[in-house]
Amino acid sequence: MLSNDARRNEGAISQPGETQSQIAYRLIEEMIVTLRVPPGSLISEKALNRQLGIGRTPIREALQRLALEGTVRIVPRAGVIVSDIDMVDQLKMIEVRREIEKILAGRAARLADGRACAAFRDLAAEFEKAAVRNDEKIFIATDREFNALILVSAQNSYAAHAIVPIEAQTRRFWYLHFKQFGDLARVCELHARIALLIASNDEAGARQASDELLDYVEWYTRRTLESLK
Repeated sequence: MLSNDARRNEGAISQPGETQSQIAYRLIEEMIVTLRVPPGSLISEKALNRQLGIGRTPIREALQRLALEGTVRIVPRAGVIVSDIDMVDQLKMIEVRREIEKILAGRAARLADGRACAAFRDLAAEFEKAAVRNDEKIFIATDREFNALILVSAQNSYAAHAIVPIEAQTRRFWYLHFKQFGDLARVCELHARIALLIASNDEAGARQASDELLDYVEWYTRRTLESLK
């Protein structure tokens, strides 16, 4: 669980207008993704209330959202349990993720206004900084903002609802295995390319760049699964 210092540090970077439920979701999901709360762990609403300093209702709402995404399981009379990471399902998720993200990247490039394009250029610079510094913390924070901005810019609630639970599961897989099998500089480069193409309102280019990212994701996922056999 988060210490008080960690909670203060993470709370300091909360987004303006973020609700208590959204803050709770972000903090709890990060705890699970980074394996501070590993698969199989029992999560206590009371403990989260005490450690995060967030009310029980927002925490309950956050846990219900995580349950819908498959990150946790709510078991009657047992509590909330962090779900296992299904290794085999990763390739199935990539197959679906590829098509949805291509739609989102294309729509974002077509519909992004001047302010959004400027934000995408800023995110590209952050991805480039993460690559130069080999800093996964910068990448994780930037990737979260990038995904959120694409969803807003693409203006397609159906695609957004479909991709969110897939992204939640792939983040956990990434954090567990990427250091061993992935290349942070490469994945930052691929994300920066998508961001810049969206910023240029290049719909076809953004769709192709999204495909290239998923080609890489599929490659390192297959490499990971083969090594674990």
